[in-house]
Amino acid sequence: MDNLKLENQLCFPLYLSAKELTRVYDKYLKELNLTYTQYIVMMYFWNKKESNVKELSKTLIIDSSTLTPLLVKLENKGYIKREKSNQDERNLNITLTKVGENLKEKAKIIPNKVGKCVGLSSDEAKKLYELIYKVLNNILMEERNGS
Repeated sequence: MDNLKLENQLCFPLYLSAKELTRVYDKYLKELNLTYTQYIVMMYFWNKKESNVKELSKTLIIDSSTLTPLLVKLENKGYIKREKSNQDERNLNITLTKVGENLKEKAKIIPNKVGKCVGLSSDEAKKLYELIYKVLNNILMEERNGS
C-alpha cells in the first residue's frame, strides 16, 4: 500500500467531509447571521447559559486568542454579554442574553436540515459520531503524552 496516495489517507475524506458539512451549515446559518464557529459557541451557551473563556476554550478545543474576536462579534450582535469576573479580573464571565436565547428557536431546525443532506440512518450517524470521537480522543491523548 502506498501511504502517500490520497485514497489511502483517512485524513483526506475527514477533511473534505468537515469542509463540505461546514459549507452546508453556512447556508442555513446565514439566516441567523452566524458563522459555523459562532454557531458552535452559541450551542454551548444554549446549554450552559454562562461560562468563562477558559472553560469555553477547553470544552470547544479552541484557543482563547481565536475565541476573543468571535466573542466580541457575538456580544456586538447582542447574543452574549462579557463581564470581568469579580473574583479575578483576568477572567471574563460570559452570559447568554435573552436575544441569544431567542435565537435558539430559529436554530432548532438546522440539525434536521443538515442531517437530511448527510443521508445517514440514526444508527449510522451514532456509529460515525462514536468513531470520530474515538479518533479525536486518541489524538488528544497522544498530544498530552508528548508523542
